[in-house]
Amino acid sequence: MAGHAHHHDHGRGTSQRLLLTVLLLNFGYMLAEVVGGYLANSLALLSDAGHMLTDVAALALSLLAVRFASRPATARKTYGFYRLEILAALANGVTLLVLALLICWEAYHRLGEPQPVRAWTLVGVALGGLVINLVSARMLMHVHEDNLNLRGAFLHVVGDLLGSVAAVLAGVLILWRGWWWADPAFSVVISLLIIYSAWRLVSDAVNVLLEGTPSHINVAAVEQAMRGVAGVRDVHDLHIWTITSGRHAVTVHVVIADPAEGYRTLRELRALLAERFALTHSTIQLEDPPMVNIRKEAKTKTH
Repeated sequence: MAGHAHHHDHGRGTSQRLLLTVLLLNFGYMLAEVVGGYLANSLALLSDAGHMLTDVAALALSLLAVRFASRPATARKTYGFYRLEILAALANGVTLLVLALLICWEAYHRLGEPQPVRAWTLVGVALGGLVINLVSARMLMHVHEDNLNLRGAFLHVVGDLLGSVAAVLAGVLILWRGWWWADPAFSVVISLLIIYSAWRLVSDAVNVLLEGTPSHINVAAVEQAMRGVAGVRDVHDLHIWTITSGRHAVTVHVVIADPAEGYRTLRELRALLAERFALTHSTIQLEDPPMVNIRKEAKTKTH
């Protein structure tokens, strides 16, 4: 048991170091792209900096989640501080949507009146961003499968690779063909990437705050599996929701045939939920048939 705890703490420490390193790399180069975009008069480069901001936000949220996960719950915060990650995700998502729409609005005006762009500066800075994203992706590549936060960070970094490629292509087209419109056109492409990432972030955060069922869990399948456990006669009032990313909870009432077998049934139900559906935080209320009948009669009288 102690060995497992030590391994878990070591894994958490490794996750924090990786996330912090990748966060600093992306944040530093995001600032470089803002300066380079301003000097080159490139909307595509500024858009890529905005897309890199989505990575910085996602990495910061992931790091926040890892750190807050170690804080114990209190009497006033019985679930701990996990929901801070969700609130921050919602705020970041809304901000990024506004940012992307503003970039699209500016691109619309520039497409009508293309402005000169310092293409060599655009290509040079965008290539630097591409290298940073390749390094970040390589750092996370071998560890993201086993950790939900790292997986999300990895996908954001891979998405920003596309943004850097788009900015490089815009610079190459300007150098090769003199197409000034390529800069605002590719900035729209990058903005669409931002909108896609931000919209998913907002929708996932809202679903968690509304205590919706996690998208990867089929409630009907969970109920059917529970009904298959020996001694279970009925399942009702089944609720599954998300506390924070990767941490889900379930409450359910289960009617059992024999109260004497209650402990065995409860143990099997908990094992089923944890092993097949990764629902490790479960609250199961066992009921015997007479209790169910009493509750049905009480409901009939109130109606």
